[in-house]
Amino acid sequence: MLRQAFASDIADIQRVRLSVHENRLTSTAIADEAVLEAIEVTGRGWVIESQAEVVGFSIGIVMNGNLWALFVHPDHERRGHGRRLHDAAIEWLWCQGLDRLWLTTEAGSRAQKFYELAGWQLKGRTDRGELRYELLRPNT
Repeated sequence: MLRQAFASDIADIQRVRLSVHENRLTSTAIADEAVLEAIEVTGRGWVIESQAEVVGFSIGIVMNGNLWALFVHPDHERRGHGRRLHDAAIEWLWCQGLDRLWLTTEAGSRAQKFYELAGWQLKGRTDRGELRYELLRPNT
């Protein structure tokens, strides 16, 4: 089940984030306070539940058009959860009036292929070597 994320989901969001094999956090975990701000103040988040367990999440930041996070627990990959989470965040960001979105991801990851198949365009690399992608609002 796809639904909006709430503060009560933060522990599960952190659990999923730390479970992934690619795009892993290399230095420190993202603080619970930063996640709370992202889902309640600067943006919105969504979770996918399977048997009442959060197995994936996405977070979009309206202030700058960033798809800040999209992760699915490895045990629940390849079931369409990532695409549903992606589409929920993107649709919400478009509804906020944004015309251009962006994200970063690790080069050579499955996420890179996922975003390219979803229409994201590679725009270069960040100072840390991550790939930076942009998505333009489709003509309506």
